[in-house]
Amino acid sequence: MAAARRLVLVPVHVYRSAISPALARRCKYEPSCSAYAVEAVTRYGILRGLVLTTWRVLRCNPWSHGGYDPVEAQRLFAVCARS
Repeated sequence: MAAARRLVLVPVHVYRSAISPALARRCKYEPSCSAYAVEAVTRYGILRGLVLTTWRVLRCNPWSHGGYDPVEAQRLFAVCARS
């Protein structure tokens, strides 16, 4: 399964090494969207990681406030505590 995760993250690594250095920093969030993608896929697996990454990229737009938004703060796949 680790090989599949690495394969899914190849486009992110290509973006980080070939495209991102040529552009000015545009991500309004910390960590950057590419770092968020790597952590989300590593932590939650391919399907959930890609869902979280897609949601993050959609939120990263000129009208968002941005700010600190770590993967562990996501609520989409949060486990509800039963009392």
